[in-house]
Formats: sequence, structure tokens, C-alpha cells
Amino acid sequence: MPLGLYISVPFCRTKCTYCNFASDVFSRAVFGKYVVRLCAEIEHSPETAEQMGASLESGVDTIYFGGGTPTLLDVSQLERVFVTIRQIFELQAAAEITMECAPGTLSGEMLECFSRNDVNRVSLGVQSFIDQEARSVGRLHDRETVLHDIARLRSAGISNINVDLIAGLPHQTRESWEQSLSELIATGVPHASVYMLEVDEDSRLGRELIAGGQKYHAHFVPDEDLAADMYEMACELLNAAGIEQYEISNFARPGFESKHNLKYWTRQPYLGFGVDAHSMLLLPNGADAIRFSNPDSLEQYVAGLSPNRSLVSRSAALEESCFLGLRLNRGIGVHELPLRGQENVSAFTEIIDELISIGLLERDRDTVRLTLKGRLLSNEVFERFIALEPAGF
Repeated sequence: MPLGLYISVPFCRTKCTYCNFASDVFSRAVFGKYVVRLCAEIEHSPETAEQMGASLESGVDTIYFGGGTPTLLDVSQLERVFVTIRQIFELQAAAEITMECAPGTLSGEMLECFSRNDVNRVSLGVQSFIDQEARSVGRLHDRETVLHDIARLRSAGISNINVDLIAGLPHQTRESWEQSLSELIATGVPHASVYMLEVDEDSRLGRELIAGGQKYHAHFVPDEDLAADMYEMACELLNAAGIEQYEISNFARPGFESKHNLKYWTRQPYLGFGVDAHSMLLLPNGADAIRFSNPDSLEQYVAGLSPNRSLVSRSAALEESCFLGLRLNRGIGVHELPLRGQENVSAFTEIIDELISIGLLERDRDTVRLTLKGRLLSNEVFERFIALEPAGF
């Protein structure tokens, strides 16, 4: 089974107030040291897999550069990463290669680098087409920059473009959200990711909202009910425009689903490189897997701190199959799950029946999927399956 590769580039021009990722603003002097460490990690991936006791395929059919903003690296630094990847892995001819970009960071030289290295998919972190909303959370682009970048990508031969939007940003209204969705549809991009604003202590805006303060425009954040209405509006308008929902947060025209992200949701093997990057490799028996992750601190990663490792037991594999598979609109086939014994089947069925009774799940013969209400309350659904403890595992 071909691998997916994730390349973490944790550098930003500015730290957005809603961001809870392991990324930040660093001096460009740090970039070179990071790339050296990143390439060394890629070079040693066969040895790492051997130490983990895992199987490592040499074939790769997806690469995803995420961040942060990978396009902040110098072209020469990106080129070095691509060269290292090709020295260690065999890229399939039709490999999907995605680059995350902040609007306004696409130089002509960078577009030429994309062409040389077969980058064929770009994800733009737009978040809002309304300039006031984008500025309020620290984004440095405006609507015109986004439209210009989309046109330049198409001129460079890249038409597989994703646009990220966030529902629940400060100053957002039902009307402005509809305008952002309409702008997205009008661009003709074949993929959209729609996220709801996360409120937690890992972001400045989240901490301010929890504290009930007014910094970072927190007092202009829509309430939860309005944010939920915005999500439903996105589902309705994007589906009607032919950009159909296939996962809780993702919508695509037929054939433009993210092949890389589908690996995560269907538990296919992948390797992550860089700060806070995660990996999952299969063990030789094919029944279990091992997960490992790098430090979320730039200093610890560059210093070579070892990754955290955890063996995926059969019970954990069942949990993952449930909460990852249910993210997809197509749902999960019960017959595909690693259930063993009548006791396990009965416990699983009881959870499904309960969630169906309260309108969070629906069942069509052997397939179980989230309802619209279930997608809005997906964490509650997933928690029920994580609590499932199969006997004899």
C-alpha cells in the first residue's frame, strides 16, 4: 500500500489569533537549521521504521506540505526537501502533491518551483472573503489578493485548488458568511474546507473567549447557535453548487477529494516529518499498527528529541475505525470493522441504536453514517465509540 508523506513547516508571517497549531513567527535564520534537520529525518526514515518494527513501503502517492506556511521557505530550501524525498522514496507518476499557502506568499519563483517539483494541488488559507473579518484574526491578505492568487495558480497549470473558510470568526454575520460562500463558489475552485471556530486554551482568541474578555475582537464572535447555522448554510450552498460534502469539514467536486487526507480517515499508512508531525505505519502481521509523533517544540525537534511511540492495539484500531470512518459522509460498513465475539457486536450495536434514537446517526443496511445533527455534534458521537472496550482484545 503506497505511503502518504506529511511535511510540517511551522513558520508563519504572523500568528493568527484563532490558531492552536504548533506554528509561530520565527527569524528566517532558523529556517536553514530546520530544513537540515527535516531532511536528515527523511533520510533516516527506513531506519526509523525498522526500529519501530513496522513495514515501510518505498512507494508514495501523496505528499502534503502543511504548516504554518511552507511557502515562507526559500525556493532553494523547498527544492532540497523535494530532492531528499526523491532520494528515499519512489513517487508514483500520478502522485498528489499538495502545498498549503497563505494568500500573498506566491512569488513567480515559487510557482516555478511548484512546476519543477510536480506540485499539483494548493490549499489557500483564506478563512474569509470579508476583509474586516480576515484582519480581525491577524490574516494579512484581502479578497483581491486571494482572487489574484487563484488566477495565477491556474495560469501556472494548477487547477486543483482548495480554499479554507472558518465559521464563527469575529464580526461574522449570517449575511457576510453567505457572501464568503458565494465568493468561494464563484471562483470555481473544486475543493473547500469549512471549519467551525475552535474555542480552547491553545489559542489567544480561545483563551479570551473562555475568560469572557474583549481582546482580539472576542466580543464580536458569533454565538454557538449562529455558528451552527453557518455550518448548515455551508453544507446547503456548497452541495447545491456541486461542491459536495464528503467529510465533516470537506467538500469537493467529483474526483477532487483530498487523496492525502483520505489516508488519515481510512487508516492507511503515512509518515510525518517535522515539528508536531504524526505517523502511522502498519506492522508486518497486518492486523496492528504503530503511531509515533514528533515534539511540538521547534527547539526540541531541531535538537533531535526522539518521537513518542504508541502501539495501536486491536481495541484502539476499532475505536479509530469508528471515529475516523464516521467523519466521512459515506460512513462505515459494520462488516469491515474488527469486531470479534458476540459480546463486542452487542456493545457496538447498542451504541449505534442509542445514537440513532437521538438523531445523531442513521443506518442503511450495513452502513452507519452521521446525520447533519451528528456532524455538528460529532465529538459527542466519537466519545461514545472511544469508550467502547471490546472483550478479549
